Amino acid sequence: MVYFTLNEANQVLPEVIEKFKIALEKKNNVSKLEQQLQMVLSTSNKFDEYVPLKQQLNSAITQYYQASEALEKTGVVIKSIDQGLLDFPSKRFEEDVWLCWKYGETEIKFWHDKDEGFMGRKPIEVSDESLV
Repeated sequence: MVYFTLNEANQVLPEVIEKFKIALEKKNNVSKLEQQLQMVLSTSNKFDEYVPLKQQLNSAITQYYQASEALEKTGVVIKSIDQGLLDFPSKRFEEDVWLCWKYGETEIKFWHDKDEGFMGRKPIEVSDESLV
């Protein structure tokens, strides 16, 4: 279990963003294949169309899980790929908190208590030395 300081989280953020983009791409591919599979089922239901597409979907799901695992091995926790939300474990006055990142942000600017979600985000003060 890794706890990030604000500086450490911001230092690893470029790598995290790249891994997030890969995971998002893999998830989008899964969704696209699921839609194609539903189309085949509702229109033709021919085995020669269904079986290869189902196999592609299985591979795509595996690739998505591998990309998600690679992302979380950086120490972050995926809260939502669809919403682009990742949290970095941290401490504030010896309490566990999350440093919060949303897709599109170029640095960590928010945190929230461990029991709060995105709606509980609070801005990090410039002088906030309490974040370990």
